Amino acid sequence: MVKNINLAVLIDGDNIPSTHIKEMMEEIAKYGNPTIKRIYGDWTSPHLTRWKPLLLQNAITPIQQYAYTTGKNATDSAMIIDAMDILYSEKVHGFCLVSSDSDFTKLATRLREAGMQVIGIGQKKTPSPFIVACDKFIYIEILRKENEKKEDVSQKDTSKVSVDKLTPKVTSLIAATIADLSDEDGWAFLGDVGSLLQKKQPNFDSRNYGYDKLTPLIKAIGKFEIEQRENPKSKYKLIYVKNK
Repeated sequence: MVKNINLAVLIDGDNIPSTHIKEMMEEIAKYGNPTIKRIYGDWTSPHLTRWKPLLLQNAITPIQQYAYTTGKNATDSAMIIDAMDILYSEKVHGFCLVSSDSDFTKLATRLREAGMQVIGIGQKKTPSPFIVACDKFIYIEILRKENEKKEDVSQKDTSKVSVDKLTPKVTSLIAATIADLSDEDGWAFLGDVGSLLQKKQPNFDSRNYGYDKLTPLIKAIGKFEIEQRENPKSKYKLIYVKNK
């Protein structure tokens, strides 16, 4: 994914908890410069109270959207309309849609059709259609700091720090991706493997399984060979992987 691009960050305040907004913004900064930051919701509603002190701290502009009809999500419509206005303004090169709502699936698809990079951030309950409509999808649950994990472990509630299990399906996905990119000797550059995994499965993230990077995840599985090679253009070595 292109780095240092201008991003529009649009947050569904009705659908996303305020917890760890700092970590979310730090994660977004890895993919580009968030030049537009807006959050949508009915700010007269008590359930958005926790968001209010965080908006100034993170320079996020609140957009008021009244719930005109019971059972209808006016926030979705306002966010979608704004996204299209921003798209046509040509001020950004990508969008970060922060929501766990599948109603934004069509929006993500439309933005990608226009050549925009689309990053999704939401909870693990996010429906698959929205996830696969994004270039990359990040679970809020994995953005917790290590010290916060330790604090949670000391308490009764540890559900938020749980990680996904490495299933045969995950191993098969990685093996197939290596095979897709391998040379005549079966070796594939790990950077290319990571990029293709992202395209195949936008929510693929080594952090989902408790590993900060792809390399230790590959090592932990134990079914792949790893080789480090000299990089003539850098002091950092190139990592190649191969199916055993």
